[in-house]
Amino acid sequence: MGYNQALAERMRAVFAGYEGITEKKMFGGLSFQCNGKMCCGVSGKTEDMVVRLSPAQEAGALARPHTRPCDFTGRPMRGWIYVAPEGLESEAALQSWIAQAYEFVSKLPVK
Repeated sequence: MGYNQALAERMRAVFAGYEGITEKKMFGGLSFQCNGKMCCGVSGKTEDMVVRLSPAQEAGALARPHTRPCDFTGRPMRGWIYVAPEGLESEAALQSWIAQAYEFVSKLPVK
């Protein structure tokens, strides 16, 4: 299964307004990186969006509908969640997830 191309295109359109964003194919999916650090992406194993948040934001994010812990390594990863396609149907929802991820990742130290 390849990654969701339609979701990737929607994400590209949102990220067009952000600085320091690059794309990189990773783990069969597509990663959007901010200053070289993964911000969010499209899973290659599911139809889900992968979102990176601060560990402090994680619990609140997981309380929202259509989210679950990101566990592509076999264990849940702190600060990472999956958002199912149902949670991304509106452009406002997609933009909100991207904005939250970018806000966190853009403040991380540059490599």
